[in-house]
Amino acid sequence: MTEQQDQAVWQVVATRDVYDNPWIRVVEHDVIDPNGNPGLYGVVRVKGLAVGILPVDHQGMTWLVGQQRFPRDYYSWELPEGGGSFEDPQDSAERELLEETGLKAGGWQEILRMDLSNAITDEQAIGFIAWDLEEGMAQPEACERLELRRVPVREAVEMALNGEIVDAFAQTMLLKADALARRGILPAGLALHFTG
Repeated sequence: MTEQQDQAVWQVVATRDVYDNPWIRVVEHDVIDPNGNPGLYGVVRVKGLAVGILPVDHQGMTWLVGQQRFPRDYYSWELPEGGGSFEDPQDSAERELLEETGLKAGGWQEILRMDLSNAITDEQAIGFIAWDLEEGMAQPEACERLELRRVPVREAVEMALNGEIVDAFAQTMLLKADALARRGILPAGLALHFTG
């Protein structure tokens, strides 16, 4: 065991569901914290997996998706992202890419697994890079009003660095792909689009 694993852990005294819908469940816990203090902890349990895709074409271009985000009421530029299944994340990513951009990809590589906002939610995310793209017609969900923007992948990385892209999942996928490219871990044809 590591030193961190030897530390005291949270103890759950009681648990109750506070809210439930098809996408999330909010659970409230009476707890004893690692220092022995009683407390209350609320957790948002997400019923699906978050999937994200960094599509890169043969010219080194990627697609950003713009949309109004309800929780903080602002317009956000992101990579194609959405809800998916734990059973086959790549199938979910393929569906999401087609829905939001109309793209189908011949090549796929998982580049990222991450926890999103792990102090308040159990949401997990898997990010993919996709290539050998075939363009088609986007098929957004009825509640989505999306705008597509095709930009050089290096410009998208800069947008993540300078704060134009504030979505954490998109930022992380872009910066992780850039780091993998510089380490030679992406297919050579893709890496060149990042490293120039």
